[in-house]
Amino acid sequence: MLGKWLAAVAAAGAVAGCTPVNPYYDPAQPHHTERGFRNLYSYAASSTLDFWRWQFNRWNRGLPPPPTDSLAPVVADVAWLQAPSDDVRVTWVGHSTLLVQAGGFNLLTDPMFSERASPVSFAGPKRHQPPGIALADLPRIDAVVISHNHYDHLDLASVKALAAQQGGPPVFMMPLGVDVWFRQHVPEATDLRPLDWWGQTIVGVAVLTLLPVQHWSARTPFDRSTTLWGAWSVQTREPAFSFLFGGDFGYSRDIATIGERMGPFDLAALPIGGYAPRWFMRSHHMSPTEAVHVHHELRARASVGIHWGTFELTDEALDQPPRELARARRYAEVPAEEFFVMRHGETRVWRDGRWLVRAPGDESGPQAR
Repeated sequence: MLGKWLAAVAAAGAVAGCTPVNPYYDPAQPHHTERGFRNLYSYAASSTLDFWRWQFNRWNRGLPPPPTDSLAPVVADVAWLQAPSDDVRVTWVGHSTLLVQAGGFNLLTDPMFSERASPVSFAGPKRHQPPGIALADLPRIDAVVISHNHYDHLDLASVKALAAQQGGPPVFMMPLGVDVWFRQHVPEATDLRPLDWWGQTIVGVAVLTLLPVQHWSARTPFDRSTTLWGAWSVQTREPAFSFLFGGDFGYSRDIATIGERMGPFDLAALPIGGYAPRWFMRSHHMSPTEAVHVHHELRARASVGIHWGTFELTDEALDQPPRELARARRYAEVPAEEFFVMRHGETRVWRDGRWLVRAPGDESGPQAR
């Protein structure tokens, strides 16, 4: 299918020689290049031959297998989510999309509400679970963070709808170069804030910092790594809350640096899916075992697994990442409440240093699980 083909060719590194010059190029920055950006640490890059080997094995073995566990979403309590609250609330919409509410501040991460993660509507990875809360049911969003420009993280229809929300568009924050795409495709977005690694901006009560992680970017076979990528630190006051949004990345020494400079975090949203086969995915996608290690290096008080259960992008079953995470937790002696997963539409509320589940329509308040 066209969407998968485009993403696959880009992932295999087929880059044309006509890549545009990087308008943000700074020779003093080690991650800048004249034509884009690069990771800080070396890794074994996959070749085009590796990609086709993976695709043949995938086809020959009938991967990924179908899920065996129910991934049915819960029904989000829309009225409760839209009502003002002094609480810190986190709702998993699906994949890497989270609604993070800290008092009156509403943040959305990597908004992806479309049916397919693809440049076209008729082909490409298809959503297996509906969004946990519909785009039209969201409270007014104050800020949106984008981790990078892959189709499963930056969706045109979703960001255009958010830019047209009642009351005016949110502030959009993104890595360097993604703002060029926004100006071309989302002119309704009037407050764009492109940042370099360790760059900061303030939106309302929140201080947001773009952080270095190991990944890459592309929206066509010809623009690999011409725009930057990253994770986000979000720190709010009243209520005081420190949040890390991982987006999508592979394990590298960047994580220890983030933990030393920005930790501890009250919550880290860490990718746990998209990791198989390891020989091909290791450089840019964490396994659940690595995610538990990252949880420790970040000095996160709690972590939530994202980037799983929504789109079939790699060889593991949609429901495999939580099982692998449970095994990794047991081996590392990490309590389940310290690194948890949520169902699509589920909300957790932060109370007295604990993340409690709030059942839809439950007037008795959130409960520990």
